[in-house]
Amino acid sequence: MDSEDDLLGAHDMESGEDDFYSGGGSDDDYIESDGDEPDYGFVEEDVDDSLMIASHRSQINYVVLKEEDIRKLQMDDIGRVSMVLSISEAEASILLLHYHWSVSKVHDEWFADEEGVRKAVGILERPVVSAPHGGELTCGICFEPFQREEVVSLACGHPFCSTCWTGYISTTINDGPGCLMLKCPEPSCPAAVGQDMFEKFASKEDKEKYYKYFLRSYIEDNRKMKWCPAPGCENAIEFAAGTSNYDVSCLCSRSFCWNCTEEAHRPVDCHTVAQWIRKNSAESENMNWILANSKPCPKCKRPIEKNHGCMHMTCTPPCKYEFCWLCLNAWTAHGERTGGFYACNRYESAKQEGLYDEAEKRREMAKNSLERYTHYYERWASNQTSRQKAVEDLQKAQLEKLEKLSDIQCTPESQLKFISEAWLQIIECRRVLKWTYAYGYYLPDHDKKQFFEYLQGEAESGLERLHKCVEKELEVFLNAEGPSDDFNHFRTKLTGLTSITKTYFENLVKALENGLADVDTQGTSSKSTSSKSSKTKGSGKGKGSSRNGGSSKSSDGN
Repeated sequence: MDSEDDLLGAHDMESGEDDFYSGGGSDDDYIESDGDEPDYGFVEEDVDDSLMIASHRSQINYVVLKEEDIRKLQMDDIGRVSMVLSISEAEASILLLHYHWSVSKVHDEWFADEEGVRKAVGILERPVVSAPHGGELTCGICFEPFQREEVVSLACGHPFCSTCWTGYISTTINDGPGCLMLKCPEPSCPAAVGQDMFEKFASKEDKEKYYKYFLRSYIEDNRKMKWCPAPGCENAIEFAAGTSNYDVSCLCSRSFCWNCTEEAHRPVDCHTVAQWIRKNSAESENMNWILANSKPCPKCKRPIEKNHGCMHMTCTPPCKYEFCWLCLNAWTAHGERTGGFYACNRYESAKQEGLYDEAEKRREMAKNSLERYTHYYERWASNQTSRQKAVEDLQKAQLEKLEKLSDIQCTPESQLKFISEAWLQIIECRRVLKWTYAYGYYLPDHDKKQFFEYLQGEAESGLERLHKCVEKELEVFLNAEGPSDDFNHFRTKLTGLTSITKTYFENLVKALENGLADVDTQGTSSKSTSSKSSKTKGSGKGKGSSRNGGSSKSSDGN
């Protein structure tokens, strides 16, 4: 069908692929396609490397920020606000913290109402209290008298001794990030405590904590930045708005969704991922298993699993009720009149009377639901396991195998990058394939489901060919005693497989993100064609309708 030709891979090409993978086709035939047959995006155009690199960079809509990058951006913002508003850097920091590090917001609010901003933030122009000339001053915390030079005040003028300032600042730092918005110790005073006071009175350990909070606030209060969720990673991601692709990759090799911070999950949207994760962690599947594989004790109602062959069930202490597994009646009521102790026919007669229909229906539905979920979950988890193994294999290849292969084949390691690229592609494809099972679980449309399963099957087949090539066929050259003439053929084959697999999966992701819209178009086209065909075939109309009707009835029955 035309929509498939535009999307991912044609049946016409399958025989050619099989010839190549089996060694029946030449490398030249594989690389230089005649361009006449549809390719489903499997054959990549011959594009200059520099153009491909430039195109790839243009698609990256985020920047990975290390700690020094974050600190530089933070200081640049502080310096800009300080210069434009003609205030100190400590006061600029207070303003930026208050307005969540939005430089434009600071400027807008300041120039609209400078006096109001000063009061709201706590940057006072004149003291609230005036200190007496000469004599001693009383500390507002310990109430001890001190000489004027021993007392420190903010712009508000409230006097406090150095010891009390040290204790006050240390306590608030140890209480958490709230120290960033610290106010004067005087309860009713709005004056903000600036960074200069922390520098003066905080200990070395407390300063480290304070500046850690200060740095983290730049990311956590910024809507365009988020921390990498990988354990121990201190990098952040700055994301450019205006794109629907939220998948980002940190320098620590962690790929995640910038929108929901779960692992990267294209082509599945964040809502579906949340549903799937909740389902995997919820107790609903446990209850489904209980409904499908157990029955409640007629006396105490605890669920019981049948683990022996006979129908004589005995509930666990303290209940110890003995009953029949089939009819759930007391075992003492069973005898020859009920068909014998091990062949109760009450269940069959009761079932015919409809006494067990509702319970059986509920149990059957739970069993089918559990089997369906298990089908998708097992394949989701299996691809996750394969992906983790591929990550380990890539690390092993980079640490051991490439160096060994370079020595055996007399080839520089720089020319063996195609092997690492193949492993990276496998890792990415395993991730995509894993999430297609979550996509398929929540896909209700029958027509789309058939097309989806076809595309998913083709993706699995192509990925397995690539995985087998880099995993199994590479071993031949690693175990060789010297350079092999077939190594160049292997390079061409693996590079080609990596390319077509990448293209296929990219197109698959686009198709699924578009909701398999081509299926709707094709379905409408098929119905229109079928309608026209029915009108032109008068004599065959009744016969065709009869067949279709029979097929429809059979489908409904199933």
